[in-house]
Order: sequence, then structure tokens, then C-alpha cells
Amino acid sequence: MEESKGVVKHVVLVKFKDEIPPEQIEQRIEELANLVNLIPPMKSFHWGKDVSSENMHQGFTHIFESTFENTDGVAEYMAHPTHVELANLLIPSLEKFIVVDYKPTVVIV
Repeated sequence: MEESKGVVKHVVLVKFKDEIPPEQIEQRIEELANLVNLIPPMKSFHWGKDVSSENMHQGFTHIFESTFENTDGVAEYMAHPTHVELANLLIPSLEKFIVVDYKPTVVIV
């Protein structure tokens, strides 16, 4: 196995509060997706809702995954004023969330 050189995945699992309207959730997701156009080291953004039949999601309903050039890119993203502003809008609408950053490992057969 070989650790990916430089690349970092930034994964966020969230559960929105029940009282948050779907329109507001959609707006926040669109704003998150647009960060890839505003923060240069952010190379991609993907999101989705839990579809697992295992029912082991622990209440988390949405997942957001961003790819960065390296750990410095993640740090730049975290400090970027647009990200900070969006996080300040998003976090109060969440019941819970978890954030994990990792360097992907490629299995070479």
C-alpha cells in the first residue's frame, strides 16, 4: 500500500436539526459546493445523503467530501474568510457533525 502523495480528503458528516427547512439545507449545500470555485487549493467537492441499508449512520444524514492538494491547502481553506462565514451560518443549523481529514492510501496489487 502506498499513501497518496500530498492529496488530502476532508470529510464532514452532518445531521441537520429537524426544524431546518429543506430549502435552507439546499442553499447551504450550494454554498458549500461553490467554495471549490473560490478557494484554489480545493480541487473537488462531492456530497450525498445516506443511502445505507445497514442503518449504522448514527443519525448522520449528509456527507460532504472535499479534495485538497495537501495539508497546507486544508489549512488555507479552513482560514479562508468565505469558509469561515459559511461555517458560522451552517453550524447553528446542525444537530451534530464530525470532521475527518485523511491522506488516501492506494492498494497496489
